[in-house]
Amino acid sequence: MAPVRRLARLIDPYIVLILGTVGLAALLPASGSAAEGVDAAATGMIGLLFFLYGARLSTSEAMAGIRHWRLHLAILACTFVVFPLLGLAARGLVPWLVADELYDGLLFLCLVPSTVQASIAFTSIARGNVAAAIAAGSFSSLLGVVLTPLLAAALIGGSGGFSTDTLLTIGGQLLVPFVLGQLLRRWIGGFVTRHRKVLSFVDRGAILVVVYSAFSQGMNAGIWDETSWPRLLALAGVLAALLTVMLLLTAYGSRRLGFARADRVAIVFAGSKKSLASGLPMASVIFADDAALTVLPLMIYHQTQLIVCAAVARRWASTAPEG
Repeated sequence: MAPVRRLARLIDPYIVLILGTVGLAALLPASGSAAEGVDAAATGMIGLLFFLYGARLSTSEAMAGIRHWRLHLAILACTFVVFPLLGLAARGLVPWLVADELYDGLLFLCLVPSTVQASIAFTSIARGNVAAAIAAGSFSSLLGVVLTPLLAAALIGGSGGFSTDTLLTIGGQLLVPFVLGQLLRRWIGGFVTRHRKVLSFVDRGAILVVVYSAFSQGMNAGIWDETSWPRLLALAGVLAALLTVMLLLTAYGSRRLGFARADRVAIVFAGSKKSLASGLPMASVIFADDAALTVLPLMIYHQTQLIVCAAVARRWASTAPEG
């Protein structure tokens, strides 16, 4: 029984929960009114998450996060410079490792903005600079609304644009709850700070709901049947290598640039992520009928980054200095 107990200690329960959520979505994907309910739950939890961040962070901390221009430049450079360059370099893997019909999707993955919710949640779990992560994630999303369609048009040949609806979604789902939390911090900030476990449950719960919602969408669209399983496995290996390169680059690069630990955590999680929530609607506009196959690499990368970064965040949380 001793080896079994040692093995159990090595297995992260949260990763088991994420894999279980993926399995549940594969067997019982939400559809119809149930899918609408799951999407509403995800939206509500994300709003609650940002409300709690706003209530916990002092105004001075929030402003410091916005003013941290070196950190923002580092993350934006990873998202909109390093990622696209790696995507272009991956052309050399076609067709012997990456199927030609999947390459456009791989390159598109490298062009979308960083995910906001997961980056901030993992930064919080790992005790990083949450204020800076909120600002960096918001900047990336806002810039991505413009840059992603332009880069896709230039590098892939698609055409697309952005709408005020996307800006309103970002503002309504992220910024409004955060500002509301800031306004109410005077009355509830102490309670939220004393009960950090509540915030950690919301972090993890929001990610699980997002995983279930995203995977359900893929199952309902039938995009897993658009190409062969050997090609998908090869693609998954390439995407895992891409994530590994970005995690190592952000970790060692931020250290060499002299960032403090809390800032390095934010750079690693925001700089290595790609947003499925932003990428899916953009792909539907840019690629129209080909969108289902194009977003396959983004969906695989999205699930991989959640599983891997959950383990990284928990490990860093266990070694973080108290305070």
